Amino acid sequence: ELVATAALSAAAMQPGLVHAEAGAAAVAAATAAIEACRAGRCDAVVACPHHETAIHQAGIAFSGYPSLVARVCGMPEGAVYMMLVGGGLRIVHATLHESVRSALDRLTPELVLGAVQAGARACALLGLPRPAIGVFGVNPHASEGGLFGHEDDALVAPAVKLAREQGYDVHGPFGADMLLAQRRHDLYVAMLHDQGHIPIKLLAPNAASALSIGADVLLSSVGHGSAMDIAGRGVASADALVRTIDMLCGIAAKDRAE
Repeated sequence: ELVATAALSAAAMQPGLVHAEAGAAAVAAATAAIEACRAGRCDAVVACPHHETAIHQAGIAFSGYPSLVARVCGMPEGAVYMMLVGGGLRIVHATLHESVRSALDRLTPELVLGAVQAGARACALLGLPRPAIGVFGVNPHASEGGLFGHEDDALVAPAVKLAREQGYDVHGPFGADMLLAQRRHDLYVAMLHDQGHIPIKLLAPNAASALSIGADVLLSSVGHGSAMDIAGRGVASADALVRTIDMLCGIAAKDRAE
């Protein structure tokens, strides 16, 4: 009953085709589920892969589930982050679906600090009350002392300093390649979309979960897309979705027990 008004008509049920009605239905269904979670009618939301082109064809401004969660919860869009979980990694993204230029223009110490805080709270829900957090630099080698730019000194280092002062076990900024090679941290904070998505998808292809964190609603999708090339053929794997459901059920059960 929660998504009855978002249901597609029989004529619009055409697997593999990108069209506005399907995009609008996906957003309406997710919105209804988020609102139900806020009202206490459910403990968490599992959102299936969406197709951003179809959503934009419907005239809906959309840059991913974190921004939708923020909008429904009445929060600034930048206050809700995406954390990918898979392949033994947890990576939260300070910026997400936007051009590199836009991400750099929008990046601030406050935005990076918010990613650290939201990621630490999410780790606590996952059973890690005090995670060791590694923060990626923006530039190669975290700018190599200014040789490759000044973004890390100006934007990332101040956030790490503030996070330490607040009691977080956080280190950085360091080059993303070095931090990932060492694998000494429970959580990583990526500055840009590809910094976080590439390692997760390399280690957990079609098997990662994508948590929207920072709001009072627990929502997760999966780390892969809608696979339009095989839609309707009965060959898609549900493994990532099943793992995501298992993860959220464990968190919700833990919350109820406490």
